[in-house]
Amino acid sequence: MCGIAGIVSGAHEEIDSTTIHQMCQSMVHRGPDDEGIFVKKGAGLGMRRLSIIDLPGGHQPLFNEDRSVWIVFNGEIYNFRELRVELERKGHRFSTNSDTEVIVHLYEDLGSDCVQKLRGMFGFAIYDERRQRLFLARDRLGIKPLHYALSDGRLLFGSEIKAILAAAPELTSVDQRALWQYMYFGYIPDPATAFHSIHKLLPGHLLEFERGEIRIRKYWDLPEFGTHPPRSEEECLEEMEHRLAEAVRIRLIADVPLGALLSGGVDSSTVVALMARASSGPVKTFSIGFKHSEFNEAPYARLVAKRFGTEHHELILDPDVIETVETLTRSLEEPFGDSSMLPTYYISCLARHHVTVALSGDGGDEAFAGYERYHVHLQQRSFGWIPAGAGRWYREQVHPRLPYGLPARNLAYSISLPWQERYMEGVSLQSFDREMSLLSDDFRATALAGADPFSDFRRYLDKAPGHDPVSQLLYLDTKTYLPGDILTKVDRMSMLTSLEVRVPILDHMFLGWVAGLPAEWKMRGNQQKYIFRKLAERVGVPREALYRHKQGFALPLVHWMRNELKDLVLSVLLEPRTLQRGYFNPRSIRQLLDEHFQGRRDHSPRIWRFLMFELWHRNFLERSEVSNLVPQPLGAVSLNEAAE
Repeated sequence: MCGIAGIVSGAHEEIDSTTIHQMCQSMVHRGPDDEGIFVKKGAGLGMRRLSIIDLPGGHQPLFNEDRSVWIVFNGEIYNFRELRVELERKGHRFSTNSDTEVIVHLYEDLGSDCVQKLRGMFGFAIYDERRQRLFLARDRLGIKPLHYALSDGRLLFGSEIKAILAAAPELTSVDQRALWQYMYFGYIPDPATAFHSIHKLLPGHLLEFERGEIRIRKYWDLPEFGTHPPRSEEECLEEMEHRLAEAVRIRLIADVPLGALLSGGVDSSTVVALMARASSGPVKTFSIGFKHSEFNEAPYARLVAKRFGTEHHELILDPDVIETVETLTRSLEEPFGDSSMLPTYYISCLARHHVTVALSGDGGDEAFAGYERYHVHLQQRSFGWIPAGAGRWYREQVHPRLPYGLPARNLAYSISLPWQERYMEGVSLQSFDREMSLLSDDFRATALAGADPFSDFRRYLDKAPGHDPVSQLLYLDTKTYLPGDILTKVDRMSMLTSLEVRVPILDHMFLGWVAGLPAEWKMRGNQQKYIFRKLAERVGVPREALYRHKQGFALPLVHWMRNELKDLVLSVLLEPRTLQRGYFNPRSIRQLLDEHFQGRRDHSPRIWRFLMFELWHRNFLERSEVSNLVPQPLGAVSLNEAAE
C-alpha cells in the first residue's frame, strides 16, 4: 500500500526530482516506510511505501529487464503469484518477490489490457520510455484513489489531491458545481473534485497520456443483473460461500500482522467467520463503541469475537470530538460530510497499534440491498398509479401554496414524483433546500448555470444493466455512493493512520456473480440482504448479531450536536466570514439551527454537512500555502479578508 505521484511532460521538458519529492512528502502518512523517485527526461514518478509484501525487495519505482518501463503502484494484487508463474514461463525475469513487478511484465505483453488480468485493488502509473507514454489505471470498484490534472502540457497525478497541489498550486481554483454536489450529497461524486482542473480517474477506467493528449476508456463494468437465478437456496448458498471464502482467503496474503475491523454487523461478522476458518491461529479483531448505549455495537462485536475465538481488542470511546474534527478537516482535501468518518478513524487508530493490514465488510449493502432506503423505495412504488401530469400539477400549483411546517407536506411532494426522482431526492439535500432555501441564489446560479444537479445520477439509472428497480438502484449506488463516500471514507481515514484495509466483498469476481442473482434473492418481502444473512447463519454468525436493527457505523451525532459540538456549530456557522462566503442563505441557516437546538426537528445531518464544509474551507484551504490563490467567494469578500 502506497501513495503515488508524478509528472509527465508532453513536450519532454526536464522534471525536477525535488518537485516529485515534495509531491511525495505531502502524503507521507500513506507510506511511512520508504520513498522512491525516478526522474528521466520528460517524466518523474514518485511513491511513499507502506511495506506489506516483500519487505526488503519491494522498493519502488520498479522496472522491467531493460529499464524501459517503470511503475509506481498503490494497492494489492491478490493473484500475483499465479500471474508470475505464467510470465516466467514466457521468459520474463523477476528481480523481486513483490506483486508490483508482475504488472510491469504484464504490460510488456499486453499493453494497457494488462488490467484485465489483475485481481485486486489498485491505482498505478506506468511510464513507457520507448513510447514516451504514461499509463494510469484504477481498480474496478474504486477502492484505491487516483487523481490527475493536465496543466501547461504536463500530466500530473497523485493518490491524493494534495500531491498535485504541492507541484502545481495554481490549480486551486475551486469547482462551484462540485461544491454544490457536496452540499446535496455529502460527498463529491467521481470524476469531479473540489478543484476545476483536478479530476478523479473513474473506477474501472484507464488513462493514457501521449504526445500531450489524454485518452480515457472504460475497461470494466458490472455485468447484467439477474441473469442466473439459482435452482435452489442451498445451491445459491453453497456457491456464494465458496466464492466469498476464496475472496477472503486470497486477502490474507501479507508479510506483516493482519486482522479485521469488526462492527458486529452482518458484513464484517461474515468476513471474520471466513477468516477464522482460513487462518491457522486466532484472528485479531478490533471494535469500538460509545458510552451512549443506543450507539454502542461493541456487545455484538464481542459476541461474534467469542463465537470465532478471535484475539479481540475493544475500545469504548468518550472522544474529544472537537479536536478530532479539527484534525480531520485539516487533512481532508475536499469537503466530506459522512459523520461515520469519525468512528472509521478511531477504529483505524486502534487497529494500527496491533496490525498493518485489516479486512473489512464494506460493500455488502451495495451488493445485497442493505440500506433502509431500498426498502422505503419499494414501499413507495405503490404510488406509481398517480398520473405524471397530476403529480406535476401538485408540485407546481399546490405545494408552493401550502404553509411551511404543515404535517406531511414534504411527504406529499415526494409521493408526487416518479420513483427515480423520489429516490434521488431521498439521498440528497434537495427537499430541505426546496423548503428552506438553505443555499443562496448566487451560489445556485454560479454552480449550476441552469444545469441539472442530478444529470449524472440519471445517466447511471438510464444505462443500468438491470431491468428491475432494485438492480438499477444498486448499480447507481455502486457507481456513486460506494466510491464517492464509503470507499473514500475508508481509504482516507485508514491511510491517515498508515493502515491498509482490504474489502473481500468487493472482489470483482464475487461481485459480478452477486450481480447476476435476481433481486428477490437480495430483498425478499421486508427482509433486506436476504441471502447474505442466510450465508452468515450458515458460517456460524450468531443470530443475535444478524437479526437486529441496522445501525451502520453510527455515532451519537444528535447528542454531540446539542452538547459538545453546540458552541463550535454556533460560532462557526453563524460567524460573519462563513455567511459572507456566499454559499448559504444566512436567514435559513439561522432557522435551521433554531429548529434544531429548540428540539423542533433533528437537523444534525445537515448541520454536520455544513460544519464540515466550513471547517474544510478554514482548515485546509486557508491554512494551506496557496490560500491566496483560492478564488473570491461568491458575492462576498476574499478569503484572506474574511479571515481577518
